Amino acid sequence: MEISTINAWVPSGSGDPEPEFAPLDSFGDQLARPQPIGLARGEARDLASGFVLTADGYIVSSAHVLWDAEEAQVRLQDGRHFAARLVGLDRITDVALLKIDATGLSPAPIGDSSKLAVGDWVAAIGSPFGFPGSVTAGIVSAKNRALSGSGETPFLQTDVAINPGSSGSPLFNADGEIVGLNSLIYSGSGGYMGVSFSVPINLAVDIAWRLRSQGQIRRAWLGARLQGMTAALAQSFGVRDPTGALVVQVTPGGPAEQAGLLRGDIITAFNGAKVRDFSSLALQMSDHGTSTPGTLEIWREGRRKTATVLLAEAPAGAPRPLAAQAVGDLPRLGLALAESGKDLQAQLGIDGGLLVRRATGVARSEGVQAGDVLIAANESRLDSVADFDRALSRLEPGSSIALLVLRDGNTAYVPLRIPAAIRRQVDAGTDAQSKPIAQ
Repeated sequence: MEISTINAWVPSGSGDPEPEFAPLDSFGDQLARPQPIGLARGEARDLASGFVLTADGYIVSSAHVLWDAEEAQVRLQDGRHFAARLVGLDRITDVALLKIDATGLSPAPIGDSSKLAVGDWVAAIGSPFGFPGSVTAGIVSAKNRALSGSGETPFLQTDVAINPGSSGSPLFNADGEIVGLNSLIYSGSGGYMGVSFSVPINLAVDIAWRLRSQGQIRRAWLGARLQGMTAALAQSFGVRDPTGALVVQVTPGGPAEQAGLLRGDIITAFNGAKVRDFSSLALQMSDHGTSTPGTLEIWREGRRKTATVLLAEAPAGAPRPLAAQAVGDLPRLGLALAESGKDLQAQLGIDGGLLVRRATGVARSEGVQAGDVLIAANESRLDSVADFDRALSRLEPGSSIALLVLRDGNTAYVPLRIPAAIRRQVDAGTDAQSKPIAQ
């Protein structure tokens, strides 16, 4: 189906309105159609797609197209047009729910996005550039892809061609079932460049039903920045099951701190229900609400612990449970480190940490950069190069350690695999490049 909207638009200059595309080198959440020539000032028209959720006219699409929309029209595949009413939208997951006055519609077949595997064939049907019913196909490139600023959404990454007008279009598996809601592209030109992102349908449908019953998504605030677990991180923390939510940062005075949560804790269950990832934890907490205490099961320093938390309403401007921006995997060291001085610590708002002065070899090729700051190794904070060496010396060759890396104000735990050569260098104390910087 095709969804068109009319939005209020305030011109910022004397030139023609610019297309709402992804800016260079950033993840864009706008897949709106370019502004047509001759469009009246004060209006902007967007084009999107969607799918039928229920026979009585509930339609699922992307929130960024409906945000601030003054009108929305839905055109079905049989040519019928309907004025649509916005039931609700959730900008964090980019899911919106519309209602049209129609009955006897055929709901789309909903699949199970948790069963998707990397390499599975998928296809999208949408209206790119206003061409309805366009089909593109590809494979699943990655799962649980966390994007900076995208909240708790664990995106599916595909190489299915997605273009402006495809926002909200369904992503199908090989059985013809919807497994994703197409939402984002990575683009330096505004068009498709081989990387597309979709909201897993399990999450999208859950959000849609909540919007139908509540009109909005109410989120409880934990006061912690969370990161999804991977197999490599699980090995680093000594956990067999690579599920749960890893605590990257605890907000001072927030519910997490009051409950005793620490950086490096892995939240494995909430009120007895298993936490599969940080997105499921957010929904579990929203179901629980803020009126009664909840029970968290956590993994800390090789032991299972429990904590009682009283969730709060998310305050205005409070940080949401965002996925930490991925910095890149570090399969080996090759790092020259220095203690951070007081001036640098004050500038970054930290107390301690090691400055990466140089990254060489495999470390550099895997994304480590000069200027990164190492905050902690697993649960142990890093205040000196000696702390780093001691952390490495306790590890056997082939094991892993999780380093908390700070870059551009974003922090993330990064799993680091220790090869035999690195262990011998640490034992010998050969890091002659590491020197304190002037304070």
